[in-house]
Amino acid sequence: MPQPLLEVSNLVTTFENDNGAFRAVDGVSFQLSAGETLGIVGESGSGKSVTSLSLMRLIQAPAGKIAEGKAIFHVSEEKKVDLFQLSDAEMRTYRGNEIAMIFQEPMTSLNPVFTCGEQVAEALRLHKKLSRKEAKLRTIELFNKVKLPRAEQMYDSYPHQLSGGQKQRIMIAMAISCDPKILIADEPTTALDVTVQAQILELLRQLQKDFGTAIILITHDLGVVAETADDVLLMYAGKAVEYGSVRDVLQKPQHPYGWGLLTSIPRLTGDPDKKLSAIPGTPPSLISVPTGCAFHPRCSYVSTVGAACSATVPDLLPVATGAHHLVRCHLDVKNREDIFKNQVVPKL
Repeated sequence: MPQPLLEVSNLVTTFENDNGAFRAVDGVSFQLSAGETLGIVGESGSGKSVTSLSLMRLIQAPAGKIAEGKAIFHVSEEKKVDLFQLSDAEMRTYRGNEIAMIFQEPMTSLNPVFTCGEQVAEALRLHKKLSRKEAKLRTIELFNKVKLPRAEQMYDSYPHQLSGGQKQRIMIAMAISCDPKILIADEPTTALDVTVQAQILELLRQLQKDFGTAIILITHDLGVVAETADDVLLMYAGKAVEYGSVRDVLQKPQHPYGWGLLTSIPRLTGDPDKKLSAIPGTPPSLISVPTGCAFHPRCSYVSTVGAACSATVPDLLPVATGAHHLVRCHLDVKNREDIFKNQVVPKL
């Protein structure tokens, strides 16, 4: 195994409101190596974006805070730091420089009163200490790299003058401007048409190939994960319920939630009159997460296990001794194997 670039262990992020405190991220752990892509998957409200914002130290206090956990970032072979223990001033030297993020909504993430070029050049002047002229030339070079048309004209354009796909490319140019070691892409293809989605994903792959950047890809699209990720972290109600290689998690899933997500994908082959499979119920509110396994009210296999599903939270354990594939479920290995044989899992 290569040396991890980032090691996150037992991340707990909490928020407070009038009803008290609740855990938006509850004990999440994972590793990321240089040149690898980790896909984080789950329904809305599962804690995916809060996980990424926690790594960037962008959780808004005092309502939100990182309550527990470590995020060990290996700056070099000799130096490593815990991102959660850095002061605000120290974190600013890493944020945008060593670790960058493509935010979820390109339409609203750009400042409407500054030109696109100025917003990218600002990071270069801050972190790379470039002059205004040097930063402008580098920004235009980045715009060409992300395949924006008329790069010099784009430098002086305001966000409202650009299409959604062009804004997303501006966000990518901003994120890669300082050659970060880690790039967090939060729903980078949301609200983009299929052609532009393919172009954005190809651009991320090329950047990873050119610079060896490690990518954390947050998405709802399992097809995108299958195409781009090395490892997959499946989240539900703030917890990791399955974690492993993309081949294991998407081709041999071990958690009922994973089965439900995969079998709900529309297929072009088979009976056209067959109804689309769906997971019953809705995701729980994080303010009142069900006791025991949070997924048990929606799980079709509770009766196989019994009272344990609603009584105790299962641990995240390897499916076999020493396996990289981990699952959080009370079903034993034999039961999961028998059930999986009857699952019709599409090839992504």
